[in-house]
Amino acid sequence: MAGHLNRREALKTIGLSAGAAVLSGPVSAAIKVEKKSDRGFVYSLNMSTIRGHNLGFVKELEVAAKAGFTSVEIWLDTLHTYLQGGGSITEAKKIADGLGLKIEDAIGFAPWIADDDTMRQKALIDLQTDMDLLAKLGCHRIAAPPAGATKAVINLDSITERYNALLKMGKQSGVIPQLEMWGASVNLKHVSDVLYVVTSIGDVDARVLLDVFHFFKGGSPVESLAFVGKQALDIIHVNDYPAGITPEKISEPDRIYVGDGIAPVKQILQLAKHPDKPLVISFEVFNKSYYAQDALKVAKTALEKMKAATVGI
Repeated sequence: MAGHLNRREALKTIGLSAGAAVLSGPVSAAIKVEKKSDRGFVYSLNMSTIRGHNLGFVKELEVAAKAGFTSVEIWLDTLHTYLQGGGSITEAKKIADGLGLKIEDAIGFAPWIADDDTMRQKALIDLQTDMDLLAKLGCHRIAAPPAGATKAVINLDSITERYNALLKMGKQSGVIPQLEMWGASVNLKHVSDVLYVVTSIGDVDARVLLDVFHFFKGGSPVESLAFVGKQALDIIHVNDYPAGITPEKISEPDRIYVGDGIAPVKQILQLAKHPDKPLVISFEVFNKSYYAQDALKVAKTALEKMKAATVGI
């Protein structure tokens, strides 16, 4: 209990200021990436793809493994439901390990970026708890989208301070927050926005999380990827979108399988690919028509189409 209270006090300082001391040494080494992969890519399934099937944490992992995936991105609310239902983080790790799955990243929506001090304070406390859980699960990344601040513009320098505070927290747990671009938000809408933040911090552990869909939704030119340092990009969300929908009208459920639409997926992957380590490409869609199909079929199709898209890259 004393340790918990001490951490809570520490978070009060971190949450309202980016001036906390920088821990010595980067924690990049904590994120292990396999040296060999198929064509320089690690194929991952973001559980959004089968989220509408309401399978629960364990069955989602089982579907991913049966489909042929060896990497996944989990959703924190699904993990919490599993734990609240009597599961344990130790057992969850045993299940993932037994299925041969590496949990690359966790998706959550804590409003760490919010202007409201009280809201941001609570978000940081919740995130610290989640980071500690993820570390025990063997997951060393957590998404940091602009959740809770999608409509009111926040100064990029303020966002930089807040991400820096979050990054320092991540160093303590060994779980690095991935600064996520959201094309539908007024904050972190463009590649240039997330690049401003991570380059302003100048920390070798800072990371950005990009998405094929959000390039189109937010209006970022694909060519801007050429300015994203390979060090800053571990994961990119892949998907596609159909012709005939404008960026203003397109929405999350419009995402489709890679190769089934008009997105410049190959160009994006060519620009994003690491010269010296595999890039995690994670399939993320929220397609209601896919939710009506067999989950295993959806996951298998996603993997087949992802692999087809990387041929020749």
